[in-house]
Amino acid sequence: MTLETDGVTQTESLAGQRYRVRDHYEVGREKIREFARAVQNHHLAHQQEADAGKLGHDGVIAPPTFASVIGSAGTRSLLESVLTQYDLSQLLQTDQVFQAYRPILAGDKLTSEILIESIRQFGDNDFVVVRSALVNQHGELTLIGSTTIVARRGADVDPNLAAVVDNIMMHGEVVEFPTEADGLDDNSALIPLGIGELPAPAAGYESAPVHTLPAFDELSVGDQLPPASFRLARGDLANYAGVSGDANPIHFSEHAAQLVGLPTVVAHGMLTMGLAGGYLTSWLGDPTAIAKFSVRFAGFVPVAATEASSVEFTGKVKSLDPSTRSATVVLSGTSEGRKLFGRAIAEVRLT
Repeated sequence: MTLETDGVTQTESLAGQRYRVRDHYEVGREKIREFARAVQNHHLAHQQEADAGKLGHDGVIAPPTFASVIGSAGTRSLLESVLTQYDLSQLLQTDQVFQAYRPILAGDKLTSEILIESIRQFGDNDFVVVRSALVNQHGELTLIGSTTIVARRGADVDPNLAAVVDNIMMHGEVVEFPTEADGLDDNSALIPLGIGELPAPAAGYESAPVHTLPAFDELSVGDQLPPASFRLARGDLANYAGVSGDANPIHFSEHAAQLVGLPTVVAHGMLTMGLAGGYLTSWLGDPTAIAKFSVRFAGFVPVAATEASSVEFTGKVKSLDPSTRSATVVLSGTSEGRKLFGRAIAEVRLT
């Protein structure tokens, strides 16, 4: 695949291209436990096989947003080796969607495919929609994820910010992406697949049964979920950065945060989504009951050096579908009166 040298032409030519992550991701039980602790999700099915077995699964179950660990690594490879015209320090994630088909379990070996679904240009900014699919060792589609990133083209990088990033951020080798003329390098992270679609559920696909605390017949449109509150300290942010691999220094460096115009260190957007996933799981009683979870980020949680911040969640049943015994739940998240989500919706299956 030949890429034009002009940045705009290059991005236009990449829309619709699909890639496979060369190496599979093996899901570890301890990684699931670490991630559950990082997002303060205390459901026992994320900790013990016996509790996962009560829900009908052979291994410890990953929390609802665990796939972000796998997806962010693939997206990072895409940005480092394909979408190289963007400055990695000036990216903003605006949306995240997880469509679950099967639970992610400890011991799963997951293969990832990535699709650059679209690139829309508005002034100096590109809105890049990246979709990814995870397929397990049995050839079953496990999850489809979608991420929207706002990336700036042709922007000068603040040298002070560049120095901060170089001196503070986690370092790793950038994998070079080989062009078709160069041939494929076995050390490359991504394999180009050309134009195509991501894997789809098999014909006749049926979801596994769920075991929820609220039964479908007990709910009505307008029902309120019990409110809940979580605390985030700087240590929680550092822990999530290490567990998730999202080491952007604005989440732990005061200096880096202020250089980009933030008042102080702020929590990861995906950490707040992870907390919301735990909030939903606590109400449902079965983490695999979340069929689809989508968030549009609208605000951030500032976290001071010496005082924890509070994040509050509420929810409401928006609609009920008797044909599928499912519900649509609208979530609200706030911190210090600041709205965190422009939209947060979960489609859940019920007993």
